[in-house]
Order: sequence, then C-alpha cells, then structure tokens
Amino acid sequence: MTLHEPVGQRLDPLAPPGFVARQSEDGIACELLRPHFPPDREMLLLAGFDGYERLVRLEQAEGDRSGRCIIYPQSWRGLLCSGVVRVLMAHNHPSGIARPSDADRRCTQEAALFLRTLDIELVDHLIFVESGHFSFRRAELL
Repeated sequence: MTLHEPVGQRLDPLAPPGFVARQSEDGIACELLRPHFPPDREMLLLAGFDGYERLVRLEQAEGDRSGRCIIYPQSWRGLLCSGVVRVLMAHNHPSGIARPSDADRRCTQEAALFLRTLDIELVDHLIFVESGHFSFRRAELL
C-alpha cells in the first residue's frame, strides 16, 4: 500500500461508489485512523506524510457544538511546520451515514486548494462509519 493508491484495495461491487467495507480496509484505515474516532461525536484527523510516505504528524480536531469539525489554524501550522508533502484527511460520522454532506464536500475542496497552493497533495478525505469508510478519491470527488 502506498499513498498513491486509494485506501482500501478490495471493493464490493455492490457497494455505493467510494465506499470501502470495514473488512476490506487496509492498515492505514483500520490501524492508524479508525482507533482515533469516538463513537459518539465527530473527530477530524489530518495525517501528514513526508516524501518517503512516512507519517510525520497527526493533528486532531474535535467537532464543535453543531457536530461539524473545524480545521483550526494551529492544526494547519502543526502540519506545515513538519515538512509534510502529502496530507490525508479523515473524519467520522457517528450517524452511521458514510455519504459526504455538502459541508464535507466544500471543506475537502477548500483544503485541497489551500494545500495545492503550498505544493502539498491532499491524498484523500475519508469518512468513517462503523461498517467501513467513504473515500473521496475512490468516488472521484477529489
């Protein structure tokens, strides 16, 4: 597995576009990211990788009172000061609905544009639910 491949390699042909079932998740999804998500509230993770695809920074942001995650400037600063060249965004939906909201889509596009101006690649944005995760990259939304 490399960051240039979509996270979660084996797809169920009956699953909605972009969805990877939990039993098909790879190590990054099931061992690095999934353990950070609480079942009762939204959490956002920004994983920063160097040019050798080594994890160099993991930033975490909790959801606000509305349940939405906000990426605070200090999270971006923490990543950018670490020499990252690739970022993987991930958050959870305690509701169990993996489909991205309009706010999720907007946030992803804004983050991709912001990072692109700094010559940093947004590798993917994953939305975790109990049964698996949605991948913006797999769904061709990134």
